[in-house]
Amino acid sequence: MKTDLTGAMRYTELNDEELSEINSRMHLGLSLEEMLRIKTYFTNLNREPTELELQSLAQAWSEHSGYKSSRNYLKKFIFGLAKEKIFYQGDAGLVSFNDKLAVALKIESHNHPSAIEPYGGAATGVGGILRDILSMGAQPVAVSDVLFFGKRSKKGFPSPRFIEEGVVAGIRDYGNRVGIPTVSGGIFYSNDFVPNVLVNVGCVGIVEKDKVLGSSVSKPGIKLIIAGGKTGRDGIHGVNMASSVIEKGKEDATTVQLGNPIVKEPLIHAVLEANDRGLISALKDLGGGGLSSVIGEMLLAGNVGGSIYLDRVPLKEMNMRPWEIWISESQERMLLAVEEKNVEDVMDIMDQWDVTAAIIGESEAGESEAGDHLKIFYKGEAVMDLDLEFLTSTPLYYRSYRQVKKNAETTLPRYPGNLNKILLKMLEDPNIRTKEFAVRQYDHTVRGSTVIGPFSGKVSIEGPTDASIIRPSWDYNEGLAISHGVNPFYSRLDPYRGAKAAVDEAVRNIVSSGSEPLAMSDCINAGNPEKPEVMGEFVQMLQGLRDSASVLEIPYVSGNVSFYNETGKTRIPTVPTILITGKIERLDHSLTPDLKGIGNPIYAIGPPAYEMGGSLYYRMLGIKRSPVPDSDPNVLKDRKNRFLEAAKEKLILSSHDVSEGGMAVALAEMTIGSGIGMELDFSSFSLRADVTVFSETQSRFVVEVAKGSERRFEEIMGSQAMLLGYTSENFRALRGEERIFDLSVEKIRNKWKVGYQ
Repeated sequence: MKTDLTGAMRYTELNDEELSEINSRMHLGLSLEEMLRIKTYFTNLNREPTELELQSLAQAWSEHSGYKSSRNYLKKFIFGLAKEKIFYQGDAGLVSFNDKLAVALKIESHNHPSAIEPYGGAATGVGGILRDILSMGAQPVAVSDVLFFGKRSKKGFPSPRFIEEGVVAGIRDYGNRVGIPTVSGGIFYSNDFVPNVLVNVGCVGIVEKDKVLGSSVSKPGIKLIIAGGKTGRDGIHGVNMASSVIEKGKEDATTVQLGNPIVKEPLIHAVLEANDRGLISALKDLGGGGLSSVIGEMLLAGNVGGSIYLDRVPLKEMNMRPWEIWISESQERMLLAVEEKNVEDVMDIMDQWDVTAAIIGESEAGESEAGDHLKIFYKGEAVMDLDLEFLTSTPLYYRSYRQVKKNAETTLPRYPGNLNKILLKMLEDPNIRTKEFAVRQYDHTVRGSTVIGPFSGKVSIEGPTDASIIRPSWDYNEGLAISHGVNPFYSRLDPYRGAKAAVDEAVRNIVSSGSEPLAMSDCINAGNPEKPEVMGEFVQMLQGLRDSASVLEIPYVSGNVSFYNETGKTRIPTVPTILITGKIERLDHSLTPDLKGIGNPIYAIGPPAYEMGGSLYYRMLGIKRSPVPDSDPNVLKDRKNRFLEAAKEKLILSSHDVSEGGMAVALAEMTIGSGIGMELDFSSFSLRADVTVFSETQSRFVVEVAKGSERRFEEIMGSQAMLLGYTSENFRALRGEERIFDLSVEKIRNKWKVGYQ
């Protein structure tokens, strides 16, 4: 192939077979149709593309950057829901917290990198989500992570234990060293995630409303400054890798970025100081696609062009080629748009924080006839000159889809003889038992603003919490609640109901802490979108997310889609992970699950029903087909409002949502952090005893009510509240003459604390 000094090639003369060969050899990850579209563009210009131009188009048109398989469906189903509650949207989304402050939140995936290089993939996942929040001008205040690991090994791939330990270590080392608390999350185990591990990382930040930054440059003469880490060859073709399936033996660790939290911390301080002084006009983080994605988006959004000089970019490696500099995804980098009068002050701030920074270009007036162009130069040579509209116009597809009807007949198993034994087995199940082996490695108290963390109760015997609460500002007594919702076992059987259940759980967790839900961010994980059955699950899932959020009037302010999570014949189910934030008006009204005293009444809010598909109970029995619990958002909304009214009157002492394992596990977990038990009676329920206690019917809570407040509590909750019994020394439960449970609190705690084996 002939090339000139700028890397130009005779691209317009290539046939289909040769185009496909170029696509493969250059790791572009484009379809033949897309390669032909590029060929037509340059044929009309009567010139050949440069190597850098091809690489830049491949980044912009990748699934990871362009959302080409999902954007049309996202617009149809979930964009714009409760939009009146959205304060601003950019790389993260914002909602109002109070008159002065806004909350920024975002969750996204780092699945492919973590499957290839677990430590680095997970660490840079944390780094990337911190930048998304920072790019809004917000101070990150908390990090969360929801992880999905396999259980059995698959030949030719790292063991699940190796992947898990690497991921946990990566999150630990990055979060702890950058000084942002990791306060919330979850860990799931299923062979659906062999070898395709999922690492979903979220972040929440706080910003004064008049300091929120946009990401567009709308006038010429604005200087573009790259700040933070130097640019290297790590992370090249990262978005291309994340936009294709993982093939055995073809994993490339060089596509995974190298994180450096020691560089990130001063970068955060420097950027926030410059923003506080009003010196930044626009800001974006350099994530997927590096400079190639960020600069084009920033300029196009403001209808201007620009010129970039790659030889001004600070490098950490010698002899990098222009296209490598342009698409590198090296970490800890931000792009600041700064007016010329403010450049000196910004550079001084960077210097004071010992942050590397350089002016690499500027915005220019658009070319009215040819459109707004982005021009790239390297050592005096022009290596790119593209119409921004063409560069950023990712091809969008309405992928065909097929929704497979999965038979799910109601199955009633033979009644077991010993529910005590089943409950104890549930408590030591990998998906229920303590995650302290991982979470205790994360610093969830750094910055001193964590009011409620991942555990609560008496020191040394703490149990789990439903949501964490952060004090975002010492100027107020208001709390910011953070939690998640996800259930891959429901989603595998029924993507529609699985999505609704994820929202239901997220809302329950926030409400259980005494907080009002504010906003959600969704991270959607799926297989190959070119397969109709995968897109069928994807559309069903979006319908579920829409049907829940539209009734609850809670917006999705940001999100992420991760496709191609499959290897060979193995793929993950279509799983949405929901990050949710909420607000509690008074920090001293915060609720936790640990019981508070002897003799207090215990209530169930909402009755169980016979919906057991995907439940922990049925998974233990090996029952694979049965209807998944269906969330009714109208019921959830009503219970949420009643619950929060009772909480504001301080009628509720402790609370726990009913999720995996049903009421039995929820009630048992309430005893762990307190050392207090319960005397319960389930005789008022008409369902069989095992269904009553292990059903995972949605929108339910169990609560401890202040003694003497029963009448007022029942008045608020109405028929939704059912008295179960009272707190006591041991954990005992009857149903008529049958003794269902009879356990010591210590035995419950010991089973739950089995931990990592």
